[in-house]
Amino acid sequence: MANRHRPRGTWSDRLATLLFSCIALGITTLFLGILVKIVWNGAAQIDIDYLLSAPQDAGRAGGIGSILVSTGLILAVCLAVSVPLGLGSAMLLAELCLANGRFGCAVRGSLDLLAGVPSIVIGLFGNAFFCVTLGLGFSILSGGLTLSCMVLPILIRATEEGFRAVPDEIRLGGAALGLSRGAVLRRLLLPLALPGLLVGLVLGVGRALAETAALIFTSGYVDRMPSSLLDSGRSLSIHIYDLSMNVPGGDQRAYAAALMLIVSLVLINRIASWASRRALSQGIVNR
Repeated sequence: MANRHRPRGTWSDRLATLLFSCIALGITTLFLGILVKIVWNGAAQIDIDYLLSAPQDAGRAGGIGSILVSTGLILAVCLAVSVPLGLGSAMLLAELCLANGRFGCAVRGSLDLLAGVPSIVIGLFGNAFFCVTLGLGFSILSGGLTLSCMVLPILIRATEEGFRAVPDEIRLGGAALGLSRGAVLRRLLLPLALPGLLVGLVLGVGRALAETAALIFTSGYVDRMPSSLLDSGRSLSIHIYDLSMNVPGGDQRAYAAALMLIVSLVLINRIASWASRRALSQGIVNR
C-alpha cells in the first residue's frame, strides 16, 4: 500500500540527480587538477622581483613587470571604449526600442553573430582596420580597440537583460512621481541593472585577459616596458603562449605567468562581486 502512493519518477529523478552530480564532480575535478598543476609548477617562481622586473633571455629569466603593465594598459583601453558604448547600447535596446521591433531584432542578431566570430578573425579585422587603415600600427591602442570589439557583444547583451529584469512597476512609479525618463534610467534602473552590467564585464574581461590570437595581430610581441599607448606591448596570454611554444626551457616561467593570469581573473571577479553588492545596497538605501 505504501509503494502505491510513492511519487512517480522517483527513480528517474534520482538517476538524473546522480548523473548531473557526476558530471559536475568530473568538471570540478578536471579544473582542480589543472589548477593544482599550475600552482605546483608556478608558485615557486613568483616573488617580488618576478612581478617587478622585465623579462630577460626571452623570458627564461627576469620577471613580468613590463608584461603586467602592457596587459593592464590593453585592458584599460578595452574597458574605456566598451563600457560607455555597451551601457548606452543596452539602454537603447532595453528601454527605447520595442522588444520585437525590427531595429532591435537586427541589432541583437548582429551582436549574437559578432559574439560567435572566432578571435582569429577579429584579430585580422583589427590588424586591417586599426593597425593599417587608421595607421596605429602594432600598438597597445590597437590591441585594446580590437578587444573591445570582442567584449561589446557580451557586455551589451548581459546589461540589456539586467535592464529587462527590472520590474515595470519601478518605471511606472518613477513616471508617477514626475521623474524624467533620464532620471528614471539614472536613479532607478541603472542601480538595479548594475549586476547584469558587472556580469557582462566580468565575462568580457575574462575573455579579454585570456585572448591571444587577436592580440598577436594587433598589440604585438615586444616585451619591453611601453612608454605610450602607441608602443607595442606583449600581453600576459601572449607571454604564456610564447614561453610554452617558442622558448625552449620556458615551461616553468609559463606556469608562473599562467598562475598570475588565474589570480588576476579571480581578483577581478571578487572585486566585481563586491562592487555589485555595494552599489545595489546603496541604491536600495538611497531610494
